[in-house]
Amino acid sequence: MEPSIFFDEVNERQGVFHRRTFLLGGFAGVGALALVGRLADLQLVEGPRYSLLSASNQFNFRIVPPPRGRILDRNGVEIASNRPDFRVLMRRDETKDVNASLDKISQLLPITDDKRRQLTREIANAPKSTPVFIANGLSWDEFSRVNVRTPELPGISAEMGEARFYPFGGAFSHVIGYVSKVSAEELDAVQASGSKPDPLMLHPGFRIGKQGVEKSLDLQLRGKPGGQKVEVDSGGRVVRLNSDGDIRATPGQDVMLTLDADIQNRALEVFGNESGAAVMMDCRSGDVLCLVSAPSFDANQFVGGAPSAYYHALASYDHKPLLNKALAGLYHPGSTFKTMVTLAALKNGFDPKRTYTCNKAWPFGNHVFNCDKRHGTLDMHGAISESCDVYFFQTAITLGPDKIAEMARNFGLGQVFDIGIPGQKAGIVPDTAWKKRYFKNNPLNQKWFAGETPSMGIGQGATVINALQNCTMVSRIANGKKAVSPRLIHSVGGVIQAPTEPLDLGIDPEHLAFLHAAMTSVANDPNGSAQADAKLGLGSIKMAGKTGTAQDHTYKGGHGAHGAQGAWDLRDNAWFICYAPVDDPRYAMAVLVEHGGFGAQAAVPRAREIMKVALLKDPEVRARIETPLPDIHAKPPPMPDAASASSGIDVSAPDPMPVPVDPMAPQ
Repeated sequence: MEPSIFFDEVNERQGVFHRRTFLLGGFAGVGALALVGRLADLQLVEGPRYSLLSASNQFNFRIVPPPRGRILDRNGVEIASNRPDFRVLMRRDETKDVNASLDKISQLLPITDDKRRQLTREIANAPKSTPVFIANGLSWDEFSRVNVRTPELPGISAEMGEARFYPFGGAFSHVIGYVSKVSAEELDAVQASGSKPDPLMLHPGFRIGKQGVEKSLDLQLRGKPGGQKVEVDSGGRVVRLNSDGDIRATPGQDVMLTLDADIQNRALEVFGNESGAAVMMDCRSGDVLCLVSAPSFDANQFVGGAPSAYYHALASYDHKPLLNKALAGLYHPGSTFKTMVTLAALKNGFDPKRTYTCNKAWPFGNHVFNCDKRHGTLDMHGAISESCDVYFFQTAITLGPDKIAEMARNFGLGQVFDIGIPGQKAGIVPDTAWKKRYFKNNPLNQKWFAGETPSMGIGQGATVINALQNCTMVSRIANGKKAVSPRLIHSVGGVIQAPTEPLDLGIDPEHLAFLHAAMTSVANDPNGSAQADAKLGLGSIKMAGKTGTAQDHTYKGGHGAHGAQGAWDLRDNAWFICYAPVDDPRYAMAVLVEHGGFGAQAAVPRAREIMKVALLKDPEVRARIETPLPDIHAKPPPMPDAASASSGIDVSAPDPMPVPVDPMAPQ
């Protein structure tokens, strides 16, 4: 009998083998297919992505700050631009020993102990990938000296970038402001708002606007950063530059202002060492042609960080060069405010022919109000021309504070104007409602007392304004029809910032004509308070105005004498508001000389010189002044003699041919 069991065992073993072979082969086939599929996916589908990632391991992009937009005057003159800047930087991620690198660089560039301590702090606090300025504003020799030694200075690089530059130094500092490094407080403020700081803000070459136009239009001026492509090794250190992949930065937008550089520079020049402000407007459009605060400061000093000694000198100077006196300085308007009292009086039926007698003092209640001199008997025209306080003490009493305040606000006093830069103070135009609000915690003083009104009538008491408001007031007086408002920003990126259409002034033309005539007398009549220094010397072109001498202190207890006597900080403030030409008003101005004394002596001469620049730059006004010279090559016509004139002979006709005479003919 055959052993069938052995046959069955062989078949079974073969079957198991075949089954296992097919199973393992299936697993191997699936794995091979998966591997081939994944390879195909990596090569065909995700190949570009991994190619980019591979390149990023080899190349990096460094942020390149964009060129900041320029700031121009109305004629295209650059008043804020950019200049080349040679600088030395240190990158902590490429520097193994910071102190050793500083030791080496100090052998090439002067670094004081204070500067070194500051650099050590900045390097320690800066992110590893963010470079830190070791020095900037280097000369070509200093830059070259470092540049040739950079292979010996790991982590140190010498580069040429751009820095903000203000060509006119301090002439525009209070208007356009300045740029400086981003502070830690500004970075913290961004993070506190829940946002992540822009990497550009961490770049050492980036500057941000701190004041004026630089601050208010910082985003438009800033532009968009670019990138510099660099090849790096596995440690992230730069091996070489690859300019083919650079991304160009987008420059910031240019900003054009309504200011005129010639007028602005002349205004700062005429102030000399004095303190004050000058604002000029085109009274037809509201364009601000001049906005000066004196003394000023050099904005270039702040671009790289103002030295502490320089800043301390500015902050401690009693003339306050850091204060924008044109916008933030508040002063009593003095007699310039009499223009508002005049219009309020005429509006409310006051007879301008009414007379008051000035004996230099006017008793009212238990107080005696004083005038500068004994003017005698005057009507309203004469009181404006000669600036008689006694007349306006009594006029103000007749009107009361509310009517005067209403007129003053109609002409822009006590207002803040949207001119595109911050820092304005509204000041105070008091009335009965204001006093109730101001003394809400002191009921006894909430009532308006009659003795407060005379002081308000001459621009004293609680009335305080800034120079921009006073210029707006006289611009509206000169315009006579429209309540023009100041305009400083002309265009941004070539797009004109259209001004708001001004409202009608709503003043009786006869009242304004009366005021115009009186202000013309101030500057031109023999008895006018400004006539001595208000003559322009430009032919038929004349200026109208109003002087003001505003007490900054009460003259008791050794506070100084009236005018320009005594210690500087106890003297009167000098004002002059004006416009020209009187027959075709174009330019209006307010000039303040802080503690300058009498307005006629301190403010009028400065206003005259500034106004002449504006008038002489105006082609239409200049054409009225200039007289063409005669043509020296032209042949003058013959002059007739008395005999020919009486006989009617035309001497301009050619002489007739002579007739021969026969000597033998009878005579």
